Amino acid sequence: MNRIDVYEIKEDITSRNNEQAKDIKKDLKARKCFLLNVMSSPGSGKTTLLTRIINALKNKYRIGVIEADIDSKVDAETISSLTGVKTIQMHTGGACHITCQMSAEALTALGIDDLDLVILENIGNLVCPAEFDTGSNLNLVLLSVPEGDDKPLKYPLMFEVASAVAVTKKDVLPIFDFDFEKFKENVHKRNKDIPIFYLSALKNEGVDELIAYLEKEIDKIVK
Repeated sequence: MNRIDVYEIKEDITSRNNEQAKDIKKDLKARKCFLLNVMSSPGSGKTTLLTRIINALKNKYRIGVIEADIDSKVDAETISSLTGVKTIQMHTGGACHITCQMSAEALTALGIDDLDLVILENIGNLVCPAEFDTGSNLNLVLLSVPEGDDKPLKYPLMFEVASAVAVTKKDVLPIFDFDFEKFKENVHKRNKDIPIFYLSALKNEGVDELIAYLEKEIDKIVK
């Protein structure tokens, strides 16, 4: 019988990706530009929340947005029309994640010389995007009330790589069985000291606290 060799391809790919991500971070720091990577399931309210955040911050920072989707340009058109900031659409060709190479190409296409803050709205998925460092300064993970308070237990890596977590759609809490204290406990099992925000972008409740946190983090790079 011929010998069969086994190669750990995934480990090699992610290792190379992480090395490239360090170069992106170094370049962004030199340019005093902050990259915010926003991850969540589809339908968690990313675009609605980002509209609130951008409109609150656009008078302080020069903002650009990268919308990542498998297809369509719906979110890019929404962000552009509701905020007026520079926005581009990235199509992943069927991929369920963004690598740092994709991130670098999108940053080049967007053009960041005149920007302080770039927001990457990642593919809607609680699994694959967590596996690849995009070169971002901060990973914001959203989870909506309808998704349930057990998701940190089911999708551990997403919450382990998160810098901050926002629970969205708190306005529908009376309809769903969601225990915020249990959710916090589950998150802290994965990521002990991570900040957690509880908000409704639709009702504009709790958003100011998240924005204040983001401002402090952004100012560490752009000031």
